[in-house]
Amino acid sequence: MPRRLAGGRLVIATHNPGKLKEMAALLAPFSIAAVGADAAGLPEPEETGVTFEENAALKALAAARASGLPALSDDSGLVVPGLGGAPGIHSARWAGAQRDFNAAMRRVEKELGSAEPSAFFVAVLALAWPDGHVECFRGEVHGHLVFPPRGGRGFGYDPIFLAEGETLTFGEMDPAKKHKISHRARAFAKLAAACLRPAE
Repeated sequence: MPRRLAGGRLVIATHNPGKLKEMAALLAPFSIAAVGADAAGLPEPEETGVTFEENAALKALAAARASGLPALSDDSGLVVPGLGGAPGIHSARWAGAQRDFNAAMRRVEKELGSAEPSAFFVAVLALAWPDGHVECFRGEVHGHLVFPPRGGRGFGYDPIFLAEGETLTFGEMDPAKKHKISHRARAFAKLAAACLRPAE
């Protein structure tokens, strides 16, 4: 039986401002005050897992234990079958220490060459408590890659990803719509159904 979270403060275990903004927007209807890892003074743990689930749980547990509050983390990435599943869990690392996703998108385009451009985004959300309890929820959205990148909205690989049935990349799409159909939104819907109560 999943453990439920009823209001209060929740640490968002990310140092990525784009992810923090998205998750705070998703949490707004639940009367939960989101506190970013930077604001809470939490270090960024080394991601040593080999799956999205392992890395999400690792980050959430580290933040919950350090802050004494429940913590929500996200591990997400772009999976390109034509690249053997890369960049996958290494999606952020492809952007380097400077988080240069323009360079990362150029690398994807170069390495993919003429291979099949199908791709999907994965997001795993982990909700952890200071006592070590953790719940994980996975969401995926499938589509294909387009080059050159299109749109300045979103973050990460959004400008090269076109979801199935859509005409706008995640980088062109209105954030309100993206929040309804993205991999993170799909994972969050599962988490909300299991662990959250809407505000009265």
